[in-house]
Order: sequence, then C-alpha cells, then structure tokens
Amino acid sequence: MQYVFHPERVCAKVFIIEVDEATRTIVKFDFQGGCPGNLQAINRLTRGMHIDDVIERFADMPICSGSKVTSCPEQIRKGLLELKAKLDAGDTARPAFGLSAFGSLK
Repeated sequence: MQYVFHPERVCAKVFIIEVDEATRTIVKFDFQGGCPGNLQAINRLTRGMHIDDVIERFADMPICSGSKVTSCPEQIRKGLLELKAKLDAGDTARPAFGLSAFGSLK
C-alpha cells in the first residue's frame, strides 16, 4: 500500500510511504523537498522495519531549530500513525487516478 502524507511546518512537502500490508513493514520511503541526505538516510534505515518500531523510535524527537514546532522524523511518525489507523480500519483503498476519478464532481 502506498500512502501519501503532506507534512506540516518542515521543508519537505510530501512523504510517500510504501508499506507491505500483510507484514506492515516499510518497503520504501520517498519524499519531495526537504534535506535529501537526511531523508534518503531515513529511507534506507527504515526500509524493512515494522511501522510500530519506527513510530516508537521517532517519538519525542528534537524539533528543528528553524521551525521550533516539529521535525521531519516527528512528521513521518505522524504520517505512520495515520497510515496505521487506516490499516487497522481496513481502509486499504487505492487512490483513484485518471478521468474516472473526477466522475463524482459536478
């Protein structure tokens, strides 16, 4: 399952988290914006980890000095918590793309 998360108050604009639904392990973590070295390192370090382990390890991370509110690891944790809630609820629907996605718009 691929989950797209839009972080708040950090340099990164989008996190794309791919998770194996059966094992709930991270298959891939992509991003747009932000610090490429740090986020590529997070991709490599979290690949193969269970989402609960990442959520636990990223708890209470220090905030970025520029934002004074949050950090990328905290925002990744927030995204994983949302993804976990979707998985727990059985909501694994894929986003609809193409012209058929606009069928319900008036």
